[in-house]
Amino acid sequence: MERRTIGAGALAVGAVGLGCMPMSWAYSGSRQRGDESVRAVHRALDLGVTLLDTADMYGPFTNELLLGRVLRERRAEAFVSTKVGLLVGDQHIVANGRPGYVKRACDASLRRLQTDVIDLYQLHRADPEVPVEETWGAMAELVQAGKVRALGLCAVGARGGRRSGARMHDATLRQLRRVQQVFPVSAVQAELSVWSPEALEALLPWCAARGVGFLAAMPLGNGFLTGTLRPGEGFEPDDLRARHPRFTAEMMAANQPIVAGLRRVAGRYGDEVTAAQVALAWVLAQGAHVVPVPGTKRGRWVAENAGAVEVRLSAGDLAELGRLPAAQGSWD
Repeated sequence: MERRTIGAGALAVGAVGLGCMPMSWAYSGSRQRGDESVRAVHRALDLGVTLLDTADMYGPFTNELLLGRVLRERRAEAFVSTKVGLLVGDQHIVANGRPGYVKRACDASLRRLQTDVIDLYQLHRADPEVPVEETWGAMAELVQAGKVRALGLCAVGARGGRRSGARMHDATLRQLRRVQQVFPVSAVQAELSVWSPEALEALLPWCAARGVGFLAAMPLGNGFLTGTLRPGEGFEPDDLRARHPRFTAEMMAANQPIVAGLRRVAGRYGDEVTAAQVALAWVLAQGAHVVPVPGTKRGRWVAENAGAVEVRLSAGDLAELGRLPAAQGSWD
């Protein structure tokens, strides 16, 4: 697989990553099977999908434990990315950026992942009670201690921007400027897809100008852009899409022209190319520093996603995708 680099340290990863969250968190619990997910991770590594993205809060903790089952055998082939800064409670999630907690959380993640170093340690959310510089400083000390190779930041402050029409990543950009003064940012993770292109406005250019890698979260629109979801089918109660305004039957029907546009472009590249692969190819085309991280728990979809690197969209196709109607429906 094509390789791309993350950050000034030129950390090399496969051009398409693997988001591991669906294996044990946020999506249809009845369909989560550990052994099947382990096989999917092995399949990813076989295909050169080396960036494995997880977080201590997924499960919580069970996602890292699952990855550890693979890493104990194939650590040298993987680029391990995990996150810190969020605690899962009973029906709520809170931020914790206290330096002592960050260091303890890192040690716990290392144990669960069965490794002695994390390739990319990301701040999941900043703690409003702790200056972000203090949290980032503790993470930098983990790099100096040899427990972490590089640091990343997940985008924040998006929802208010969606409501007001302001640039949705302004809060993230302010945080990035602050933490850059403490220790270099190697990667930023934020949502980017055909139906959520907002990062193109300011966040992606900020990363490109500074040699910072961009991990595109939800590049398949939580599954919508694959074209496999049907309006009105519904979701299990524990599935995040069951409460997501863009996944009501009405909004899914209203946004079908986006999927139709992806299928139309896919049809020009042969019967084997899918709407999902075109959606990922669009993300890949946004810059050499961009790595889409689609989430899945099945080896079949891992292989399909990996195949997107072979789809080279023409300038005309990219322009056509850029003219697709904006997604309808709130994000709140």
